[in-house]
Amino acid sequence: MICSFFVHFQASGVTVSDEVIKVFNEMKVRKSSTSDEVKRRKKAVLFCLSDDKKKIIVEAGKEILVGDVGESVDDPYASFVKLLPLNDCRYGLYDATYETKESKKEDLVFIFWAPEGAPLKSKMIYASSKDAIKKKFTG
Repeated sequence: MICSFFVHFQASGVTVSDEVIKVFNEMKVRKSSTSDEVKRRKKAVLFCLSDDKKKIIVEAGKEILVGDVGESVDDPYASFVKLLPLNDCRYGLYDATYETKESKKEDLVFIFWAPEGAPLKSKMIYASSKDAIKKKFTG
Protein backbone atom coordinates (compact mmCIF):
# COMPACT_ATOMS: atom_id res chain seq x y z
CA MET A 1 0.00 0.00 0.00
CA ILE A 2 2.74 2.46 0.90
CA CYS A 3 4.70 1.69 -2.28
CA SER A 4 1.79 2.38 -4.61
CA PHE A 5 1.04 5.60 -2.73
CA PHE A 6 4.68 6.65 -3.05
CA VAL A 7 4.77 5.99 -6.80
CA HIS A 8 1.54 7.94 -7.32
CA PHE A 9 2.86 10.78 -5.16
CA GLN A 10 6.06 11.04 -7.21
CA ALA A 11 4.37 11.39 -10.59
CA SER A 12 1.42 13.73 -10.36
CA GLY A 13 1.10 14.15 -14.14
CA VAL A 14 0.28 17.84 -13.69
CA THR A 15 1.27 20.05 -16.63
CA VAL A 16 2.10 23.77 -16.74
CA SER A 17 -0.05 26.11 -18.85
CA ASP A 18 1.60 28.25 -21.54
CA GLU A 19 0.32 31.36 -19.73
CA VAL A 20 2.38 30.49 -16.63
CA ILE A 21 5.54 30.17 -18.76
CA LYS A 22 4.72 33.46 -20.52
CA VAL A 23 4.31 35.28 -17.17
CA PHE A 24 7.64 33.86 -15.93
CA ASN A 25 9.47 34.93 -19.09
CA GLU A 26 7.97 38.43 -18.92
CA MET A 27 9.00 38.78 -15.27
CA LYS A 28 12.58 37.60 -15.77
CA VAL A 29 13.33 39.84 -18.76
CA ARG A 30 14.70 43.18 -17.61
CA LYS A 31 15.37 44.84 -20.94
CA SER A 32 14.83 48.56 -21.26
CA SER A 33 11.14 49.28 -21.56
CA THR A 34 8.89 52.30 -21.72
CA SER A 35 7.59 53.50 -18.36
CA ASP A 36 4.10 52.21 -19.27
CA GLU A 37 5.52 48.73 -19.99
CA VAL A 38 7.41 48.76 -16.69
CA LYS A 39 4.23 49.74 -14.79
CA ARG A 40 2.32 46.82 -16.34
CA ARG A 41 5.06 44.30 -15.48
CA LYS A 42 4.17 41.94 -12.66
CA LYS A 43 5.91 42.45 -9.31
CA ALA A 44 4.27 39.31 -7.90
CA VAL A 45 1.87 36.64 -9.12
CA LEU A 46 0.26 33.44 -7.80
CA PHE A 47 -0.27 30.16 -9.62
CA CYS A 48 -2.76 27.46 -8.65
CA LEU A 49 -4.03 24.14 -9.91
CA SER A 50 -6.93 24.13 -12.34
CA ASP A 51 -10.28 22.84 -11.05
CA ASP A 52 -9.58 19.39 -12.51
CA LYS A 53 -6.12 19.38 -10.80
CA LYS A 54 -4.38 18.58 -14.10
CA LYS A 55 -2.74 21.92 -14.92
CA ILE A 56 -0.88 24.73 -13.16
CA ILE A 57 -2.46 28.04 -14.17
CA VAL A 58 -2.17 31.74 -13.37
CA GLU A 59 -4.59 32.54 -10.54
CA ALA A 60 -6.96 35.25 -11.76
CA GLY A 61 -6.72 38.55 -9.89
CA LYS A 62 -3.80 37.39 -7.70
CA GLU A 63 -1.02 39.69 -8.85
CA ILE A 64 0.72 42.93 -8.02
CA LEU A 65 1.93 45.14 -10.87
CA VAL A 66 5.08 47.25 -10.67
CA GLY A 67 2.86 50.30 -11.35
CA ASP A 68 0.78 49.52 -8.24
CA VAL A 69 3.81 49.98 -5.95
CA GLY A 70 3.65 53.42 -4.41
CA GLU A 71 0.14 53.93 -5.80
CA SER A 72 -2.32 51.39 -4.36
CA VAL A 73 0.39 49.21 -2.77
CA ASP A 74 2.75 50.60 -0.13
CA ASP A 75 4.58 47.40 0.82
CA PRO A 76 4.62 44.95 -2.12
CA TYR A 77 5.90 41.99 -0.08
CA ALA A 78 3.28 42.41 2.65
CA SER A 79 0.60 42.75 -0.04
CA PHE A 80 1.89 39.60 -1.73
CA VAL A 81 1.73 37.64 1.53
CA LYS A 82 -1.89 38.78 1.97
CA LEU A 83 -2.73 37.24 -1.44
CA LEU A 84 -1.72 33.78 -0.16
CA PRO A 85 -4.67 31.64 1.03
CA LEU A 86 -4.65 30.47 4.65
CA ASN A 87 -6.13 27.04 3.86
CA ASP A 88 -4.66 25.98 0.53
CA CYS A 89 -1.37 25.66 -1.32
CA ARG A 90 0.00 27.91 -4.06
CA TYR A 91 3.08 28.63 -6.12
CA GLY A 92 4.22 32.19 -6.51
CA LEU A 93 6.79 34.38 -8.20
CA TYR A 94 8.01 37.51 -6.46
CA ASP A 95 10.34 40.06 -8.05
CA ALA A 96 12.47 40.96 -5.02
CA THR A 97 14.56 44.12 -4.98
CA TYR A 98 17.15 44.72 -2.30
CA GLU A 99 20.38 46.60 -1.73
CA THR A 100 23.80 45.32 -0.85
CA LYS A 101 26.78 47.50 0.04
CA GLU A 102 27.82 47.39 -3.60
CA SER A 103 24.59 47.82 -5.53
CA LYS A 104 20.84 47.45 -5.88
CA LYS A 105 19.83 43.90 -6.80
CA GLU A 106 16.76 42.21 -8.26
CA ASP A 107 16.00 38.50 -8.07
CA LEU A 108 12.99 36.52 -9.15
CA VAL A 109 12.00 34.29 -6.22
CA PHE A 110 9.92 31.11 -6.63
CA ILE A 111 7.68 30.38 -3.65
CA PHE A 112 6.00 27.11 -2.74
CA TRP A 113 3.24 27.89 -0.21
CA ALA A 114 1.87 24.98 1.84
CA PRO A 115 0.27 26.29 5.05
CA GLU A 116 -0.48 24.01 7.96
CA GLY A 117 -4.24 24.43 7.44
CA ALA A 118 -4.17 23.18 3.83
CA PRO A 119 -5.79 19.79 3.14
CA LEU A 120 -3.33 16.88 3.00
CA LYS A 121 -4.40 16.00 -0.57
CA SER A 122 -3.64 19.56 -1.70
CA LYS A 123 -0.23 19.51 -0.01
CA MET A 124 0.59 16.21 -1.71
CA ILE A 125 -0.35 17.26 -5.24
CA TYR A 126 1.33 20.68 -4.96
CA ALA A 127 4.50 19.08 -3.55
CA SER A 128 4.62 16.40 -6.23
CA SER A 129 3.98 18.97 -9.00
CA LYS A 130 6.58 21.51 -7.85
CA ASP A 131 9.30 20.07 -10.08
CA ALA A 132 7.05 20.36 -13.15
CA ILE A 133 6.77 24.13 -12.73
CA LYS A 134 10.41 24.61 -11.67
CA LYS A 135 11.63 22.78 -14.79
CA LYS A 136 9.67 25.23 -16.97
CA PHE A 137 11.28 28.22 -15.23
CA THR A 138 14.63 28.31 -16.99
CA GLY A 139 17.36 30.84 -16.28
